[in-house]
Amino acid sequence: MSEKKLKVVLPIAILFLGIAGTVAIIKSRSPVPTKPPEEYAPLVRVMTVELTTHHMVVTAYGTVKPRTESVLVSEVSGRVTYVSATFAEGGFFEAGDALVRVDPRDHELAVVIAKSQVAQARVRAELEEAQAEVAREEWKTLGAGKTSPLATRELQLQEAIAALASAEAGLERAQRTLDRTQIRAPFAGRVRQTMVDRGQFVSPGTPVATIYAVDYVEVRLPIPDHELAYLDLPINYRGDQDRKTGPEVTLRAEFAGSRHSWSGRIVRVEGEIDPVSRMVHVIAQVDDPYARTGPDEDPMPLAIGLFVEAEISGHELSDVVVLPRTAVRRDQTVLVVDGEDRVRFRPVEVIRLSGSEAVIGGGLESGERVCVSVIEAATDGMKVRTLDVTGEKAESEAIKLGENK
Repeated sequence: MSEKKLKVVLPIAILFLGIAGTVAIIKSRSPVPTKPPEEYAPLVRVMTVELTTHHMVVTAYGTVKPRTESVLVSEVSGRVTYVSATFAEGGFFEAGDALVRVDPRDHELAVVIAKSQVAQARVRAELEEAQAEVAREEWKTLGAGKTSPLATRELQLQEAIAALASAEAGLERAQRTLDRTQIRAPFAGRVRQTMVDRGQFVSPGTPVATIYAVDYVEVRLPIPDHELAYLDLPINYRGDQDRKTGPEVTLRAEFAGSRHSWSGRIVRVEGEIDPVSRMVHVIAQVDDPYARTGPDEDPMPLAIGLFVEAEISGHELSDVVVLPRTAVRRDQTVLVVDGEDRVRFRPVEVIRLSGSEAVIGGGLESGERVCVSVIEAATDGMKVRTLDVTGEKAESEAIKLGENK
């Protein structure tokens, strides 16, 4: 074979030999064992459904305010000669206590003068009465005909009696002015701000202090209109004589590094709905907020201006299910885990979503398991592994999930 033919035939032969070898290797290999793909089952938390009676609670926030706040003013002129030991910002006082006294000497002199005028007017009135009696007897004796009021001194007697009444009124006015030199507390309360001190001259209308009552305090709480259905509020109508009382309320606040609570009651509902926020404002009342009473040995007073959280007691619902809020999906469904640990979508009747809990009124049966974990891509029939968190552990898990959501 010539060298030229060899160059053509040799590559073709090598190619055929390679193909034959490859075919032989493929045919002689052993089959590769295969197994079906494993189904991925994520671990989820589940709660066992229990039908229960749930006490609805509506939460609101507000600031403590006094039920009455007044500005005391001086009604007389004079120099301040006395201030009470309790007449200081934050000082307590009782109804009728003299907080400030104005120099009474000028007013005492006015009372003395008024008493003198009363005495003079009384003497004159008695003299006129005696003279009128004599004049009437003389007129009868003379038999002069028709009686003249001037001749019988009836007009003079009426003038004297009127002068006596005027003098007595002047004495009463002078006595009242003297009494007003002592500025007394109109109610039991506390001093917010003082505006005068000993030695200062005051005149009628001069502000002396700002005070507020301490028999009870009030907290104005805004409630969304959709939350009103859960409360039994004291709605008053025109013509109602008796003031209705509302549900109990517990106030809580963090102060001085400690958590404190106070008990009160809703006493009234304001007559208007806020046109912007659509809120209805209710008034909570706490009696005797500065009393040393309560479960603690040294209870914290409910101070004016304190920002508090209020929990208003609402209706009781029977045969409902309480789940963590994360268990309810946006389309008002929950994930129920069946006996084969597979997820099933279940529509439910959601009564209320609040805080970290959801109240379910229908759609679930007692003993069923509900998934409380957040699964982003859940599918119907998906296989899962379960961790039961029913009970106290479920509550802590619900709070944890609500915070992480």
